[in-house]
Amino acid sequence: MRGEGVMEDKLVLLKGVSGAFRPGVLTALMGVSGAGKTTLLDVLAGRKTGGYIEGNISISGYPKKQETFARIAGYCEQNDIHSPHVTVYESLLYSSWLRLPSDVNSKTRKMFIEEVMELVELNPVRNALVGLPSVDSLSTEQRKRLTIAVELVANPSIIFMDEPTSGLDARAAAIVMRTVRNTVDTGRTVVCTIHQPSIDIFEAFDELFLMKQGGQEIYVGPLGRHCSQLIKYFEGIEGVSKIKDRYNPATWMLEVTTSAQEVALGVDFADLYKQSDLYRRNKALINELSVPAPGSKDLYFPTQYPQSMFTQFMACLWKQSWSYWRNPPYKAVQFLFTTLTALMFGTMFWDLGTQKKTPQDLTNAMGSMYTAVIFLGVLNCYSVQPVVAVEWTVFYRERAAGMYSPVPYALAQVLIEIPYILAQVVTYVLIVYAMIGFEWIGAKFFWYLFFMYFTLLYFTFFGMMTVAVTPNPHIAAIVSSFFYGWWNLFAGFIIPRTRIPIWWRWYYWTCPVSWSLYGLVASQFSDIKAPLDNGQTVQDYVRDYLGYRHVFVGVAAAVVVGFTILFASSFVISTKVFNFRQR
Repeated sequence: MRGEGVMEDKLVLLKGVSGAFRPGVLTALMGVSGAGKTTLLDVLAGRKTGGYIEGNISISGYPKKQETFARIAGYCEQNDIHSPHVTVYESLLYSSWLRLPSDVNSKTRKMFIEEVMELVELNPVRNALVGLPSVDSLSTEQRKRLTIAVELVANPSIIFMDEPTSGLDARAAAIVMRTVRNTVDTGRTVVCTIHQPSIDIFEAFDELFLMKQGGQEIYVGPLGRHCSQLIKYFEGIEGVSKIKDRYNPATWMLEVTTSAQEVALGVDFADLYKQSDLYRRNKALINELSVPAPGSKDLYFPTQYPQSMFTQFMACLWKQSWSYWRNPPYKAVQFLFTTLTALMFGTMFWDLGTQKKTPQDLTNAMGSMYTAVIFLGVLNCYSVQPVVAVEWTVFYRERAAGMYSPVPYALAQVLIEIPYILAQVVTYVLIVYAMIGFEWIGAKFFWYLFFMYFTLLYFTFFGMMTVAVTPNPHIAAIVSSFFYGWWNLFAGFIIPRTRIPIWWRWYYWTCPVSWSLYGLVASQFSDIKAPLDNGQTVQDYVRDYLGYRHVFVGVAAAVVVGFTILFASSFVISTKVFNFRQR
């Protein structure tokens, strides 16, 4: 701020802004870039996370409370953020499930969804996957209408829209504005920021809230038929050039109210507005609407969220299950890679499990376990991070809309991974266990399956946790890579625990991979008393050189379960505590 010549301690983005938005009236919030349009919208919607807000906001004459306001308001962001692997209809079903009151039954909810889909003209694509922006499935214009529909199914009384026609061609923008107009005609209060609209789109609005650089209002009032009242107001200012025939009133309005025009005319449009009859009428309207209607009551809801925690969890789990099932690039490719890895390791370490004559035989068998833990663990950690990151942007939007508490969402994300990883591990273990030739004893097979399963679980949850505690997936990948190196070094294979310097041995006990390897090796070999060629038994070698004891297999099992719970809990807590989306 000092570098830009601003000497104040605080930079004022909105200065003395006042106005009133009413039901059934479509209001355009306009101004040059940097006038504070989105800032004002974020303040009104309660989405601002930084800065200082002073002043009063009233709803039907009562002071605004964000907890209750989120239940009656919708916010259509400029970026159309949706879960890519659910259909249009499922997106609306999910939103209505979580945002409509709990006393609305399923039949009524579905009827309401059908009405909204008809209103926003989404029926032709009801079963289409949402997809990723500019990649597949819905077009930009269809995604805009879906953004509006997702808010409408919550049955809000007030809707804020940030640039609903941004990035659309003339035809698509007209379709979206028809949707907006239909929404207003249902009796809702709708406010849109809009940038350089066409004549047709601009004339679809009822009122204009015009701001200039510095966050000050310069016109708040009706547009009139063919923008007649707006034109009359500005042409009434001495020195302002008249609008040309068939010229876009929105473009003309922005041109004649620039800072350069203020300097040329020697006027301040904000001061002129505050001296006008229009300003006095607006102040009178604000004073009138700031008094609650006789017999009315302030908004009150007995709970913070429309649905119970259990319903929130079930809804999030339902959406996650469809998202995972329809995402073959994630789980199908992961499953294929696991199968190929199992076949590769099985052929590479063929029949080594039956060979126990030399220390090198045991080292080779241990190597098959070590490489499996590192290969598959890192695969799971890396592959889950972009999946969580994509849903993370959706989570921020849904969390701000008051759809659910972060805890049920995070628990659903954790739980949905469990069956998929189980299928992945069973496939791997059945192939590798048979090809390497480990002993077909029930307890040993179970322990191998158990340790591989919880190892892949904690790697997966660790990847999810790094996404939750870092601002973006790139930093999450860097953080997790750092730990891969340390876990690899202290796993107990490259350097056995008995050979690690005493001042570093503490880290071995805090390394999750070392406990996985401990459990795998100890459960397979630490109870075998067959002699090696060096005179030791297998049991003695494993105990003396590697430091593994059979009696501690249960302890190792408890520790890997503990790491799994630790990383999963850290993900859940981080989801609740951290919010890296700053507005």
